[in-house]
Amino acid sequence: MSIFQILAICGMLSPIIYTAMWIICGHLDSNYSHIRDDISSLFAVGAPNKRLAQSFVITESVLLFVFFLGLHGGINDGGGSVIGPILLIISSILGVLVALFFPLDEGGEFTTYKGKGHITLVVLMGIFAIAGMVALWIRLQLVPGWSGFALYSLISAIASLIGVIISGIFAAGKYRGIIERIMVTPYQLFYFVLGLMVFLNN
Repeated sequence: MSIFQILAICGMLSPIIYTAMWIICGHLDSNYSHIRDDISSLFAVGAPNKRLAQSFVITESVLLFVFFLGLHGGINDGGGSVIGPILLIISSILGVLVALFFPLDEGGEFTTYKGKGHITLVVLMGIFAIAGMVALWIRLQLVPGWSGFALYSLISAIASLIGVIISGIFAAGKYRGIIERIMVTPYQLFYFVLGLMVFLNN
């Protein structure tokens, strides 16, 4: 097994761990609603299972960061533009910062600088990830074995952007939990499929 395959496994594990976090931690809190409450509330200040949820989020964020560090070399032996991998690395660094230092305030609010920082970093993380998807689409269109993924990358970017807009519109509504879960799905699927592609091509 090559180093790129090992890193690819890290990339595939990340969305699985993230999804397991909100399923498990949400189930453990009888007052939590997957329909009503956002995912970040699970590791907000004062959340009943904050440490468990945070450990999940830190793990998946670090795994994604490690995967993206080797992404450029895992695609076409490092040929082509490095912009896409760099944008995804930046996105994953922001994810690590959110997990370690910027929880939402108690009750899922964002009134302190940490709570406001959480929202700001999450938005930036999504923007960098979408930009990375577009950059990979541009890079991989003519690369043998990757052209199909290039189209998928573009579709993921469009779906993610639409999800962000819809999620923003309903951010204060009673269905924000389920809407957020739908919104993050294109991101999580993209990370898994990208990891799988790197694994199969190395």
